[in-house]
Amino acid sequence: MIPELRDRIQKRYKHLKKWAAKNKITCYRLYEKDLPDHPLIIDFYDGYALVWARGRKRDVAPAERSFWLQNVWISIIDALGIDESKLIIKKRISQSGHGQHEKQDDSSLKTVITENDLKFEVNLTDYLDTGLFLDHRPLRNLIMNSSNGLNVLNLFCYTGSFTVSAAAGGASNTCSIDLSKTYLSWLKKNLVLNKLMDSQKHEIIQGDCIKLLENMNAKKLRFDIIICDPPTFSNSKKTLDDFIIQNDHTRLLSLCEEMLTENGVIYFSTNFRGFKLSEEISNSMSIIDISNKTIPEDFRNKRIHSCWKISKK
Repeated sequence: MIPELRDRIQKRYKHLKKWAAKNKITCYRLYEKDLPDHPLIIDFYDGYALVWARGRKRDVAPAERSFWLQNVWISIIDALGIDESKLIIKKRISQSGHGQHEKQDDSSLKTVITENDLKFEVNLTDYLDTGLFLDHRPLRNLIMNSSNGLNVLNLFCYTGSFTVSAAAGGASNTCSIDLSKTYLSWLKKNLVLNKLMDSQKHEIIQGDCIKLLENMNAKKLRFDIIICDPPTFSNSKKTLDDFIIQNDHTRLLSLCEEMLTENGVIYFSTNFRGFKLSEEISNSMSIIDISNKTIPEDFRNKRIHSCWKISKK
């Protein structure tokens, strides 16, 4: 047992449990390296604790790290009052290539969480990520509250949480694009969970976003809201070209701007710490940094992502 760790987690849980109930949320970030000597990230998913444990410099020998980890698990279980079967350990790896979205496990522990009266299926074991990025909760809420009667395009849509939010907010039509057939099937499940599945209104396309944007531009398709949350880097086998956000965002955002209606907006986000908007984009478009407004209250890391609201000048 590590008393100071247990007490910190217990205190955060007591506070966030009330906050989450008030805001109709059943998943949130519980602990994020709060104590320097215990470099953990703990996310709470409706009774389950997802834990990422980083290495400690002081633990030179494997036995020292093992002893520390054993005490970490005991402290978390005691602080939250959960069964050890509800504690899930994740191994954070470097996101080189497409590792982030490749399958890591086959145990398939799935559950359904709620957020603002919406339901999302999460997979707590099979992939590095669960299918729902918790740090984008405020942006999902913004999308839901601003999509009524509008046409919405969701690029690099992953499991479609932004699409679900737009559909729940009354979007006239949505179009969701991603390379992964697995994640697009997951999007369909999320639409069904919320009784929003309507293939006439919600188009789902598998393919390369940039190439599809070029084709859609040729057809002069236009959207009122474009959500663009691309990976930092991707070298999927399904495309000939690698995607590198720093190098490719100028072309990507220029294509998006061409597809905007006159008063349309792009919500562009990245979690790449070293990212800088190109001068071409800064000079040619109207840009508002809304990062501070899109970081959730439960995240201590206020640099978890950067987000901009972009429109035509």
